[in-house]
Amino acid sequence: MIRVMLVDDHQLVRMGLRVLIDREDDMQVIDEAGNGRQALAQLRRSRPDVMLLDIRMPDMDGLELLRRLAADPVLRAVRVVVVTTFEIDQYVFEALQTGASGFILKDNAPTELVHAIRVVAAGEALLSPSVTRLLVTTFAERWAPPARVEGLDTLTGREREIAAWVATGRSNNEIADALFLSPATVRTHVTRVMAKLNARSRAQLVVLAVRAGLTIAP
Repeated sequence: MIRVMLVDDHQLVRMGLRVLIDREDDMQVIDEAGNGRQALAQLRRSRPDVMLLDIRMPDMDGLELLRRLAADPVLRAVRVVVVTTFEIDQYVFEALQTGASGFILKDNAPTELVHAIRVVAAGEALLSPSVTRLLVTTFAERWAPPARVEGLDTLTGREREIAAWVATGRSNNEIADALFLSPATVRTHVTRVMAKLNARSRAQLVVLAVRAGLTIAP
């Protein structure tokens, strides 16, 4: 059972999400909060697998909550999906950079939201190649030349190559096919790269790779 927490300052939004999620056989809403401060106080008790998080909230917004999660050894394992009314903007980019596993728009089809929860619960990033290209073209120019990324100099040549492929939004299986490797080998490289770069999620690894100039043409 996937345990889900809802963090949004609109009660009607939380109510709609709860109804949608609780009707699924493999997931359940186990907690909800109206702002980041309230969520932080409840997290240690509820311990959700996945958090659906609004960014713009009063009394500690979603970005600050993500920073607190990243700094907490216990809570940083919670996987976060940003649920927003906006397309990719600075707030979404910063959320991904801080460790969110992906994002989805509030007006997406209900089936897409349910799929998003299952994807991030399984440890994958909710970033399609098309979304990744938009992210790269929208924000990569903010770092010219590429920014220094802590831990980048510890990567092997193969790990840098894998990180560049991850930044295209491709899955482990797709990268394996492109490089004539096994998916298990790619998965091992990705895990090592995330550890060396201190990336909480695959989505954060995408952002770090872009900032480091490791991207390739998708």
